[in-house]
Amino acid sequence: MTTRLSPPAPHQRIVVGISGGVDSAVAALRLRDAGWDVQGLFMHNWEDDDSFCSAADDYQDARAACAQLGVPLHRVNFARQYRDEVFDLFLAEHRAGRTPNPDVLCNRRIKFGVCREYARRLGAEWFATGHYARLGHADEGATLLKASNAAKDQSYFLHAVTREQLQNVLFPIGEMSKAQVRAVARQAALAVHDKPDSTGICFIGERPFREFLRQFIVDTPGPILSQDGVTMGEHRGLPFYTLGQRAGLAIGGRAGASAAPWYVAAKDAQRNALIAVQGEQHPLLFSVALSTEAMHWLCEPRSADFQATARLRHRHSDQKVRVEPQRDGTAVLHFEQPQRAATPGQYAVIYDGERCLGGAAIARTYAASDIISGEFPLRRDHGRDFSRPEVS
Repeated sequence: MTTRLSPPAPHQRIVVGISGGVDSAVAALRLRDAGWDVQGLFMHNWEDDDSFCSAADDYQDARAACAQLGVPLHRVNFARQYRDEVFDLFLAEHRAGRTPNPDVLCNRRIKFGVCREYARRLGAEWFATGHYARLGHADEGATLLKASNAAKDQSYFLHAVTREQLQNVLFPIGEMSKAQVRAVARQAALAVHDKPDSTGICFIGERPFREFLRQFIVDTPGPILSQDGVTMGEHRGLPFYTLGQRAGLAIGGRAGASAAPWYVAAKDAQRNALIAVQGEQHPLLFSVALSTEAMHWLCEPRSADFQATARLRHRHSDQKVRVEPQRDGTAVLHFEQPQRAATPGQYAVIYDGERCLGGAAIARTYAASDIISGEFPLRRDHGRDFSRPEVS
């Protein structure tokens, strides 16, 4: 589809979330050139500034870009809302031994929540960001589509935004590649044309992750066990590890085992134990199915089984699945091919071709051995409780 950048009425106001990067600057540039009354909004969402947080430099870059574009820039502090609605849940999920993705919740609660409401206070019914995604329209309302450039597609991070929040929204660079965005910025002589992409935790920045978590989560050491129950070493706390992780276990060659690499296969909360296996292709690292928490639908909620594709991570390729919606609002996904390191707390996002149908946090994963042992039903079981297990 083609993004219509022209305003529905002459000089209608639109607020653009300005991050200080090249993507949002080009989004504002394109809207300005299309005839919109553009105003920028810079969000300051993290108060514990240090050498890892680039908010101060980003704001100066945002100011310079908006000044050059002739666009007013507003600055607002949402640090309290970010901590209450995103970061506290991020920590709670880690304490529960899961691996959350704060960018998903940040988009729903902050960028398309309190930020968009603030835009309305500025007199703008329309809101835009520099996300690589596209919007379509169906009888039930706005639809979320993948970006034209698959390598930059960010629909995964946007799947939890509500259909109501997507009304009167524009993604001006959703049909562009990164190279095209930088070329437009370079032609406009924007200083951010070659600014590196931001990385790390949403609004917090890139930093040594384990050391950062230890500021908020105490160490709870426990055993690292082999799949046979042999103690191989000691971990520092389940929150500091994720499934499929190799680095940081420090158990190679112990207990008479070979020095082949070890990988995190599971977390046993009851015993505070980390389960590790050897070999990157070990069967326990692969899941043939998973159950989710409550589904968030960007289409009319489905009740019957259907075929689709799913992503388990942002850069994960689309995988063929059979989706079984459950009566309690959750879903079960059966994969055509086993998936490595599917991780509770991360999101399973479902697609029908280019369209994002929604998604949910992963509650539990199932290996082939679970199917064989009867731990997981081969057919739909609406009465089964797929809520958070003790072992994942």
